[in-house]
Amino acid sequence: MACLQSLKLEIKTLKQMFPKTHARFQIHNATLDELLCRFIDKNGKHYDIHANIMETYPSTPPVWFSESDEQSVINAVQILGTTEGRDNHVILQVGMLLRELCLCHKVPVPSDIDDLTVPIESQPKVISHEAIGDSNFEQNELLDLEPNSESESETECDESVPLELEDLQIVNENDGIDQEHLDTLKALRTKLRQKYAEAADTGSVLASDRLMKELRDIYRSKVFKQKTYSVELVEDSIYNWNICLNSVDSDSPLHSDLLKLKENEGTDYIQLNALFSDKYPFEPPFVRVVHPVIYGGHVLIGGAICMELLTKNGWSSAYNVEAVILQIAATLVEGNARINFHSTENISRTENSLARAQQSYNSMLRVHEHFGWFTPPKNSG
Repeated sequence: MACLQSLKLEIKTLKQMFPKTHARFQIHNATLDELLCRFIDKNGKHYDIHANIMETYPSTPPVWFSESDEQSVINAVQILGTTEGRDNHVILQVGMLLRELCLCHKVPVPSDIDDLTVPIESQPKVISHEAIGDSNFEQNELLDLEPNSESESETECDESVPLELEDLQIVNENDGIDQEHLDTLKALRTKLRQKYAEAADTGSVLASDRLMKELRDIYRSKVFKQKTYSVELVEDSIYNWNICLNSVDSDSPLHSDLLKLKENEGTDYIQLNALFSDKYPFEPPFVRVVHPVIYGGHVLIGGAICMELLTKNGWSSAYNVEAVILQIAATLVEGNARINFHSTENISRTENSLARAQQSYNSMLRVHEHFGWFTPPKNSG
């Protein structure tokens, strides 16, 4: 990501101009990798609009999206996806978004909108990539470091070079991430940069960027640190995650089954696998139960999971992996999931295969396309 100092100044300006008390347009969350804006129409109805700032910014514009089906919002978001060059800067994008929404809703444009200009970088700084997207932006200022070379001291932005191909200095700033997980993130970033440089098939930049940020956020999460769940990348692939549910509602039969499973096999967790496509976050991951074999709890043959959230129609790009994990845990308990102790470990690994899970998932989709999702049809999820 080029022009990080400029981006910081743009976000600071937006927060000052459009606080949460602004009558027409508000910035509710602003970090170096995402933005949450709220537009209020003349009737007081509000519309939340999100932006993800990718590592390729500003050579590519932020990715804007909203869960609203309001046509004015849809049109405004589509317009922002067609910009080029300087218009890709987030501060100008917000200006275009606000003008379009005010025009569509026939309300006055705020008088200070002309002040939305790209600031001039006067003091470039080198920061850690781990700091990008910090959830508490104001408490994590960019780090002042002396540049290592003459090229690093240049103030002019190079908008043609994405971050994964830049040679940025790495600052050892983990922001609450332990060293083991920090090393994992750094190794992944190096691997992805190398593959992109070699033009290797490694998924999309947008999907890789989003998944890297989500993995970083998970490593900082209190729920993760409490060992409610754990994650491990399969063969160091950012697109293939093994997830262990280590904790479910202690009052549920499933919790009792997990205690029995520990007595029988020495393990007391439910292993999930999540496969992400290069269209993530605009398509859901494919999540299945790997072990043990579970019946009930909306778990299908092969370990597929019957949840509308995990389908294209029920998915939203605003969801994150941790939210999905916790929702699956809640769904298992709500659906009275139980462990099938009649299946040995070897049999369960065969029963919960990827092929069988995908077949069950596709069958489930056909059923719900016919009956809808208002209630699980009989003999389905």
